[in-house]
Amino acid sequence: MTPLYWAVSALLVGWHWLLGQVLDPNGGWAWALSIAGLTIVIRTILIPLFVKQIRSSRNMQLLQPKMKELQKKYGHDREKLGQEMMKLYKETGTNPFSSCLPLLLQSPIFLALFRVLDYAAKGQWHSEIMKPYVNSLQHAKIFGAEISQTFLKASGAGSGNVKVVAIVLIILMTATMFTTQLQLMRKNMPKEALTGQAAQMQKIMLYVFPIFFLIGGFNFPIGVLIYWFVSNLWTMGQQFYVIRRNPAPGTPAYDAMQERKRHHNVRHGKPADEGVPGTTDTDTATETDRRPAQRQQPKRQSRSDRRGGSGSTGTSGSNASDNGQTAASASQDAPQGQETTPKKTQAGGAKRQPAGKKGSGAKRQPAAKSAAQKKAAQKRSGGSR
Repeated sequence: MTPLYWAVSALLVGWHWLLGQVLDPNGGWAWALSIAGLTIVIRTILIPLFVKQIRSSRNMQLLQPKMKELQKKYGHDREKLGQEMMKLYKETGTNPFSSCLPLLLQSPIFLALFRVLDYAAKGQWHSEIMKPYVNSLQHAKIFGAEISQTFLKASGAGSGNVKVVAIVLIILMTATMFTTQLQLMRKNMPKEALTGQAAQMQKIMLYVFPIFFLIGGFNFPIGVLIYWFVSNLWTMGQQFYVIRRNPAPGTPAYDAMQERKRHHNVRHGKPADEGVPGTTDTDTATETDRRPAQRQQPKRQSRSDRRGGSGSTGTSGSNASDNGQTAASASQDAPQGQETTPKKTQAGGAKRQPAGKKGSGAKRQPAAKSAAQKKAAQKRSGGSR
């Protein structure tokens, strides 16, 4: 912890020197605002982790349907279910505990600040950086309460002020932490994410952490309570910005963003759904406009149709069948010894035949007629003799 003691002391002294240019260096507000400045620096450093927390939270929301399927499939085998869950997290790059990372990484900072203030209350120090400022920090007061004192260990003439200020800060710290988590669950989480393992983690953060800090706050120095209160305010503002500007799809915050966009379009005389993300009408119109026109497939023609220059594709089949029937009737009514089947009639007959047997029926019929005619001619010639 020694490097952390030095880092916290350096940041605290640096902010105190800067604020001491405009405020009383030995006053409580110079030290209180220095603690707030320390908090801002720490939270700025943790912004990448906050972004990772948001991404992981959204991945957990998207994985809810798959997680429910695994629970139905392996609900009887908790060991197998755990293995499949871990495999799913690994494949999607999701860490279910990333939502706790900012809080966990702040814990060493919190502990280091707690020890620095606790030692200052006793007139001691952890690093040489704090040695010249210990006396000033020890007796610095806000609202009549020394910021190095705690609720349980308050003593001296200002002990009552210490307890009042401590209780107010404990309530503010707990309320801001609870409100921040409740805002996340109500506005930026879909209904599917409010059940299962992810919901259990969210409920732990909603109830357990505020209760922990509520109980532990009575043993925290005033300066540490200031640190956590400012940190919770930062988290609340950061989360409010993210939820408003980039909400998760399928959440109340996402619906509210769509409604704000529609009101904005109406005020400026534009179509209500223009530019509104996730709008069904807009998406459908875009897909329809980009869809290519369907190409009509041509019908198959026989070789004789192509040679004869028959009509359009849509009417060639009916014309061919009509020609075939006309040819059949004409051949039956014709005088013996004459073949009256025209070329187009043969083409129609060929058209009526299935593929692979083109023209077979048209050729067979004239052959049979000519044989009968020959036989009748032979009978007539025999009779005349």
